[in-house]
Amino acid sequence: MGTVDYDRALYYIYRNEWDNLLLLMVRTKDDLLSKKIEHFLHACHFEYDLSVINRKTETLFKYLDHALEATPIVATEVY
Repeated sequence: MGTVDYDRALYYIYRNEWDNLLLLMVRTKDDLLSKKIEHFLHACHFEYDLSVINRKTETLFKYLDHALEATPIVATEVY
């Protein structure tokens, strides 16, 4: 699959682009990433307890970090 979805997720979270993050959640082929994004967005919009929001954010970041480390980087030539 590559690292594009994971990089996009980090970028969208950093820029607070929730609409794009929601689209990524729907379009990604990584079911676990989709579920982590779903839990994160739900916590950000509906949860009042900051510890729950922090836990969901940390869980998503840990998964993205793990996925980026585990995914081999494919070198592409640019002409």
